[in-house]
Amino acid sequence: MNTNYSENNHLVLVGKVVSDKSYSHEIYGEKFYVFNLEVVRLSSTVDIIPITVSERLLTDLDLKIGKKVKVEGQFRSYNNYENERNRLILTVFAKEIIEAEEVSEEKEKEELTNEVILVGYICKKPIYRQTPFGREIADVLLAVNRAYNKSDYIPSIAWGRNARFCQNMEVGTEVKITGRVQSRNYEKKFEDGTVETRVAYEVSIASMEIANNEDETEEEQAQEEVV
Repeated sequence: MNTNYSENNHLVLVGKVVSDKSYSHEIYGEKFYVFNLEVVRLSSTVDIIPITVSERLLTDLDLKIGKKVKVEGQFRSYNNYENERNRLILTVFAKEIIEAEEVSEEKEKEELTNEVILVGYICKKPIYRQTPFGREIADVLLAVNRAYNKSDYIPSIAWGRNARFCQNMEVGTEVKITGRVQSRNYEKKFEDGTVETRVAYEVSIASMEIANNEDETEEEQAQEEVV
């Protein structure tokens, strides 16, 4: 099967740089850096998204704090072994980054500022639950193929109809989702009683459908606006 990796994992973000870039790693003599991008939702909530970028893309771009930029790339994951613990790290891998034009607040709300499209496979049974207020949620872990037999494991959250739609999906089901990358703080408790505040990154699903299913009916798909 021929896979177009640019189509099964594609992301666009527009936001403001809110941290200095720091050195991340080097591959075959090419240096990579990480910085944080502030992306505002329609609800005015702010997501702080880590961006990994090659030095080659920064030749003509000064990533100073406060600069508005547009990033196109992929949402990726890798395992980090730290203190004998395995931790899934998520980042946006930039394939193109340019300075974005400043626009009015009204026009900015009309523009696309945070969208990710993923085609991948359900790799754990979705966990369906309801909040105390009756809102339906399902946690979905998606395996998205990458070149050289690698995969990115992307935590995602489905809401409402999408949550009901995916709750009984079997492991291995191929799905296409559209949503946004979001950040949230949580507390990690360790066995010694210490607590550490961490940031989780995930995709908030706006629409979901079974991939490559020509016989699928409208009732078998789900779509819901999430802000």
